[in-house]
Amino acid sequence: MNHIVWIIMDSCRFDAFAAAKIKNFNKVGEVEKRYSYASWTSPSHYTFLMGMIPHKSPSGVFASQVYREEFKLWNERIGVDNLSFKDFVPELNLVKRLRDQGYKTIGRVSLPVLNQNTTMSAYFHDYKLMDDHNDFSGMVENIEFRKNEPSFYFLNLGETHYPYMLKDENLPHISGVHGVFKHLDDFIIHEGDEGKFDAGIFFTHPEMQRLKKQQIEATEYCDSVFGELIKKSPANTHFIITADHGELFGEEGYFGHGPIMHEKVFEIPFIEGKVKKGFLKKS
Repeated sequence: MNHIVWIIMDSCRFDAFAAAKIKNFNKVGEVEKRYSYASWTSPSHYTFLMGMIPHKSPSGVFASQVYREEFKLWNERIGVDNLSFKDFVPELNLVKRLRDQGYKTIGRVSLPVLNQNTTMSAYFHDYKLMDDHNDFSGMVENIEFRKNEPSFYFLNLGETHYPYMLKDENLPHISGVHGVFKHLDDFIIHEGDEGKFDAGIFFTHPEMQRLKKQQIEATEYCDSVFGELIKKSPANTHFIITADHGELFGEEGYFGHGPIMHEKVFEIPFIEGKVKKGFLKKS
């Protein structure tokens, strides 16, 4: 069976990914524009862990048929030929299904809303919130593939989430948006402060453009780290590279994601497949 590595670049919108200069992600396949089932992190990841991938937008078909076809795709990803939707019930949990197939299941997440105390961690052998919001390199460093046991790695990357590796202290800090707060029990929002900007101002247009540029650069950084993952991945490693949702950078007055109804918050990149022959480093 194949090893499976599912990489979710948190908040990475499609056109930011498309604008990035990449040289490793495209070794897996061509990037597609797909659509998220939700506009923020938690519900998107719960959908992923049901076994649902970011969707296309087909017309003239029943949604139920689309779902059945999506679940059948796990045959190719795993390397079997006998799975269908009914094999995922009643739990509707991808990790449970992979465990039943003999997989070692490992989850590494960067966003606190996905931490190991949530039901997100159900059925994983090993699941944890990273200490550093930007530690894709640390995830890759600790990935191991065993010859006699297939692995499933589920990786949520914080680099492309606000503040997009931003180091400029002049920009306002937004409470609850940075995604780097680890001591959730200590995070108290005072009455009347919900949703306010600490600096008391909204981003200017130049700042919005600088933030989008920063997300593009963060994507390029993740691509470079992915190159290191390619070097240590066996030939039978199936990759899924995507995002959980997009991001708004000032379009129609919006910033960020979540309680926003805008096409850019649902447009995300999607790449799937094995690294093309000739790119893999010989062991």
